[in-house]
Amino acid sequence: MAQEPENLLGTIDQFGPHLAFNEAPSQDAIDVPDKHVDTHCCFCGQQCGITLKVKDNRVIGFEPRYDFPFNEGMLCPKGVKRYLQGGHRDRLETALQRDATASGGFRPLDYQQAIDRVAAEIRRVQQAYGPEAVGVLSGASLTTEKAYLMGKFARVCLQTPYIDYNGRLCMVSAAAANKKAFGVDRAANAWDDIVGTDVVWISGANIAECAPITTNYVWQAREMGAKVIVVDPRITPIARTADVFLPIRPGRDAALFNGVLRIMIERDWIDHNFIEQHTTGFDKLAEHVDQWTLDRTAKECGVSQKKLMQAAELWGQASKSFLLHARGIEHHSNGVENCLGAINIVLASGRIGRKNCGYATITGQANGQGGREHGQKCDQLPGARDISNPEHRAHISKIWGVEERELPGPGVDCYEMMRKIHAGEIKLLLTLCFNPKVSLPDNEFVGAALDKLEFMASIDFFMSETARHADVVLPGSLQEEDEGVVTQIEGRVIRINKAVEPPGDAQQDWKIVQDLARALDRPTGFQFESPRQIFNELRRASRGGTADYSGITYEKIDAQGGVFWPCPEDDHPGTPRMFEPGSVNPVAKGAGPFYFPDGRARFLISEHRPPAEVTDENFPVILTTGRVVSQFLSGTQTRRIGPLMDQYPEPLIEIHPQLAEKLGVTDGGWTTVETRRSSVTLKAQVVRTIRPDTVFVPYHWPGKRSANRCTISAQDPISKIPEFKVCACRVFAADCPPHYEDEVEPRQHPVPALNIIST
Repeated sequence: MAQEPENLLGTIDQFGPHLAFNEAPSQDAIDVPDKHVDTHCCFCGQQCGITLKVKDNRVIGFEPRYDFPFNEGMLCPKGVKRYLQGGHRDRLETALQRDATASGGFRPLDYQQAIDRVAAEIRRVQQAYGPEAVGVLSGASLTTEKAYLMGKFARVCLQTPYIDYNGRLCMVSAAAANKKAFGVDRAANAWDDIVGTDVVWISGANIAECAPITTNYVWQAREMGAKVIVVDPRITPIARTADVFLPIRPGRDAALFNGVLRIMIERDWIDHNFIEQHTTGFDKLAEHVDQWTLDRTAKECGVSQKKLMQAAELWGQASKSFLLHARGIEHHSNGVENCLGAINIVLASGRIGRKNCGYATITGQANGQGGREHGQKCDQLPGARDISNPEHRAHISKIWGVEERELPGPGVDCYEMMRKIHAGEIKLLLTLCFNPKVSLPDNEFVGAALDKLEFMASIDFFMSETARHADVVLPGSLQEEDEGVVTQIEGRVIRINKAVEPPGDAQQDWKIVQDLARALDRPTGFQFESPRQIFNELRRASRGGTADYSGITYEKIDAQGGVFWPCPEDDHPGTPRMFEPGSVNPVAKGAGPFYFPDGRARFLISEHRPPAEVTDENFPVILTTGRVVSQFLSGTQTRRIGPLMDQYPEPLIEIHPQLAEKLGVTDGGWTTVETRRSSVTLKAQVVRTIRPDTVFVPYHWPGKRSANRCTISAQDPISKIPEFKVCACRVFAADCPPHYEDEVEPRQHPVPALNIIST
């Protein structure tokens, strides 16, 4: 976390944004800025407040924002260094087209010519194969205005059902479980409710590295007497100081929650009044979990009976509690079931909808919440409406000025789109700030799919590994080069403020999308002059939906430091805490606090299933993947920031000393992890903070360093989230260092040099 400003700013401001490779600072890097712009970090869903220092249309430094209530001046290493990407030499400042005569090379292309060519190819493909031959993939770090526009662009302008987003790899299991149990998908509480609770339960969330400011809330709670329970196959930093740590075998979370609930019922640690008055389905669930005895649960989960009972006692007997989880329980082929298990022990306790009592999913991406609520998810329309619901379709059709029958139906998830490309059903792909070549599992399959396309166009600010497959690359915008809103981890809608103009021919992404609509001779509905205009249409589109933003304005956000949705009226203050007694929502209409017609939450059976791929004699070790503190997602941004690369310059294989000794692996020695799909050879990091039957590899790197060469494409049947967190592998010491061909060491240049052919 960041130090206090008097210590922090004296060092940070010495370095200019062009110093991503640790060059000496130039004189202009320490000049006095022209202006200070209050905005937010561009990375994870915490969206910490930050002030950017700007001089001569360059971001030259930053200051923490102490006025933003979530982080109050604290920042993680990524937040401290995020401004360094702005002047990077890899920044795309012109459109590019693949050169037909030079393999892998790209030539600069006039921006309007690039727009015209992409439009011409879309027209050609749709005339030859129909509108559904075009697919769109976009990002969950986009502003909500851009996410809304992409959903509208795909369905109205392109008339294709095939749009999805990289939030598919993030929170969709939690979203599906929340909708099934609560009727609405949002964190139930602001993080302030963590401070003052009695017990904090954290499952599958390495908050110290992936959501560091959240750690501060847990620390504050602990200082006030709270007990902390952590469930994870690794002893993460937060787990080292937990009161109870359960080193669960990956993929067994539903079993653990079922076992805990059985103990709660057996010891009568449940809230009978809450269950009777505000829920349905408890008796059937109680019958189901009766099979999960203490002995069976402990054996299945790989934890001790004593520790399991300690966790159940702390949780069951608390008067106030807060449960947090993240990708560790969601990245599974039964991710929805895992999340339902977590919700069940919250509902059984009755500790939700009141102060210091809550439940939340830790959002991974900058706008993971808002990015899925307003239309870029394959089955959802703005306001978190269901694209298959006739009433929902009619409402959005009216806002968009089209006939309801003209709206496409639901599409498919982003990985299924790759399968459709392989099958020849999708011929053209447009991507916006999504790097599936690195992010998706079994990514050699993904790369082969991209090569099968008749045409591909990418909008991005750096040449990502995915964009290298494109025929045309359009230069888009960094977060600080545009304005709009995002919805952060708590459900708080906040403002992103523009600090600088895009360089060269780069454009704000929403302008590029509208330029494509005009070039296609389909401009109606795509004539916005500002993000504010887009947001005002979004407000109308969301009115009456479960994600109701209609009472939120830019001015209200500025005045309040953010507004929690739902906010259905101009004079409504927003909703920091969901499900409070007496609260009214558009579904229950006063019947109860939960978003079902009867106002009651649902207990639903959380069925434990083994992972799609279990260990055996040939592949006896579990591979799990995740993030490290200095890197983010596919690394397109963070691998271009020198200080972050210095902190963790290359991926490592975490392995327990017992397993390392058994396999002849040494600390720092080259080691291979091999699955049924591919292999990766990296240096080993021998640590005691991981289960002896499991190895961990971070997923931020591309090419032959990519952990997702090895991961399995099995998906949850409901959420379609891939099973990143568990597959079977074998591990062995490598005979010699790997040869990465054109991939240079990240310290020298994080990404292979782009071959730009001069005209």
